[in-house]
Amino acid sequence: MRTDPAASLNVDSRSLDALRNEATRNPSAAAKQAAVQFESLFMQMVVKSMRDATPKTDPSQGGDTFTGMLDQQFAKQFAGRPGGLAEVIEKQLTRHMQKLPAVSADNQGVPATAPGATGMPAGAFVPTSFTPAPSQGRAPAAAAAAAVRAPSTVAPPAGSRQADFIQKMLPHAREAERRTGVPASFIIGQAALESGWGRAEARNADGSGSFNLFGIKATGGWKGATTEAVTTEYEGGQPSRQRAAFRSYESYADAFTDYARLLSGNTRYTGVVRGATSAESFAQGMQRAGYATDPQYASKLARTINQTLALQRAMG
Repeated sequence: MRTDPAASLNVDSRSLDALRNEATRNPSAAAKQAAVQFESLFMQMVVKSMRDATPKTDPSQGGDTFTGMLDQQFAKQFAGRPGGLAEVIEKQLTRHMQKLPAVSADNQGVPATAPGATGMPAGAFVPTSFTPAPSQGRAPAAAAAAAVRAPSTVAPPAGSRQADFIQKMLPHAREAERRTGVPASFIIGQAALESGWGRAEARNADGSGSFNLFGIKATGGWKGATTEAVTTEYEGGQPSRQRAAFRSYESYADAFTDYARLLSGNTRYTGVVRGATSAESFAQGMQRAGYATDPQYASKLARTINQTLALQRAMG
């Protein structure tokens, strides 16, 4: 059984009492502790969701337990580092704490008149995703890309396939961003979804890689090399396994260049490129344009893009 992310946090009654007492003596220190725990839980959820999105090499119960423990260690590396999510949460908590009535030594719980019935101030920051919002004075895609590249000192988890994939593909994705205006993180997220973070890349007949990370088929007058692979298509909402011809490239750079050419040169995707202001709007646009037949494609793509954004934020 996979380890519950919350199980590794200090959520027992004694720890909560200690944190409450610390809040009475030193509210700033307590806010920092709570923020670090919040970030640790959130990063465990991110890493777990990324693992769930990739094929398992060890489906045994022991393998799942070990993987869960490893995810906890990754979360500990992330949490509390300078420039990380915990700092943002701490600032939000501190700002709201300054607006609350004082807590007396005789009553160390949340005052009855304090907003929020769960022990957390109403309106406190709760991280959900790292989808960047467009800022004034910038094009939406440029604003999103700038948000992804915000500096951070948090190191990526060692040996993470997802982190390695992002680092390897980022230069190609940034070049594709320059050609299309679509944020590099959105492009990497789509490559990750279509290729299973590089694991499900179509292979040529001789076993070599096709470098086709985007699942682009050999249609539309394609004159280059091709390879056949089994794919899942949906007809009337029902999935069926089919063999299809896919484009084969000489390198990953060629794959990203062809993807950029498809988005910028095909009128089907004109609205998608212009509306790429968030992971959700981009993903929904790609589904409406008919990029894939999976009726759940938009939600899957948005989720993978948000995973990419979160991991990039942790990596810096």
